[in-house]
Amino acid sequence: MHIEATKKQVAKSDKEVFEFLTDIKNFETLMPDNIDKFEVLDENTFKFALKGMPEIVLRLKEQNPNDKVVLGAASDKLPFTLTANITSLGENESEVALSFEGQFNAMMAMMIKSPITNFMETLSTNMDKIGQ
Repeated sequence: MHIEATKKQVAKSDKEVFEFLTDIKNFETLMPDNIDKFEVLDENTFKFALKGMPEIVLRLKEQNPNDKVVLGAASDKLPFTLTANITSLGENESEVALSFEGQFNAMMAMMIKSPITNFMETLSTNMDKIGQ
């Protein structure tokens, strides 16, 4: 299953966006209002829960300076990745494209497609909060 959020232009350099996204405690800033729990487990791992949803543990899996940040599920039960591709648009402007990639059976994909799509759009929208 592949989901892409709307690309978001951010009034920060690609370096600033990259540094924000690789400091995983900052993801709390990007979370939707209906977050039930957010906990940093270590410098590369956090868990969160949205109301009515199970807890999800995400781990920083890959980073290419000022270009890409990949978070992945810490559990092999639901294998997926959340990727942020960062493109510089100038000295103080960049664009962030979020994508979700997961391996799910048809039933699970049907159940989670809408909540994940909404979650991704919220993360993208909240990119405005970087550096505030």
